[in-house]
Amino acid sequence: MPSFSSHLEVLSLLPKTNCRECRQASCLAFAVAVFQGKKTVADCPYWAEGKSAESREGAGAESAPEKDQREALEKLQKRVREIDLARAADRCGGLYHQGKLTLLCLGKPFSVDSAGVIYSDCHVNRWVAVPLLNYILDCTGREPRGEWLPLRETRGGADWWRLFEQRCEKPLKKVIDDYTELLELLVEIFAGEPAPDRFDSDIAIVLHPLPRLPLLLCYWKSEEGLESSLHLFLDVTAEENLRIEAVYALAVGLVTMFEKIAQTHGK
Repeated sequence: MPSFSSHLEVLSLLPKTNCRECRQASCLAFAVAVFQGKKTVADCPYWAEGKSAESREGAGAESAPEKDQREALEKLQKRVREIDLARAADRCGGLYHQGKLTLLCLGKPFSVDSAGVIYSDCHVNRWVAVPLLNYILDCTGREPRGEWLPLRETRGGADWWRLFEQRCEKPLKKVIDDYTELLELLVEIFAGEPAPDRFDSDIAIVLHPLPRLPLLLCYWKSEEGLESSLHLFLDVTAEENLRIEAVYALAVGLVTMFEKIAQTHGK
């Protein structure tokens, strides 16, 4: 049997049907069990079909948004070639070794070389790549203070908070409404941590999309006569380490990823 570098590598081999013939709640749960050594990939009777399906999905033509993202990535890579990654490592909260700067994104290591090329055991989505390179270029090195603001109260948030509410907070609330247990699994996988007790919410979690850019998620469950609610908060130092439009793009990508995982591997 092959060995795997991450649960995501296992997941890429699975059919993502959540058939439960492996006696796990979902393909995602099975992938985690395989990576932890509790299962083998052969315990899924359909794992080869998953790899074939993934290959077919990747064969489509590039869409207009994908083209825009690719071009934006290429421009950022050109700028990265002009900086000293070794000097950037300290201010970004990363590690420079053998010509590459490595940063943790949601607990997973991503490395960048002097040409701006990104390497990781995980699949490198463009929603990660573009903000990651922006972060390397713009991060001032300010340490987060654990003081939280809604995006609308940040200096640059006036033009973005309504979009942030529509594209990030509302869809993420729906994911948690529908797949609360899945969210708890995702938090475990992506190195989330409980927020300090002072946050009066049913779920309060700090995620670390980038080393000096934490994100606080507060969720209140529905009660009689009241809908559930969710708010995302930024550390007061956020804009010193990443421009607000890049923070927005990163959050949208994060929520989109959670939506896709929930739809495919949820209950």
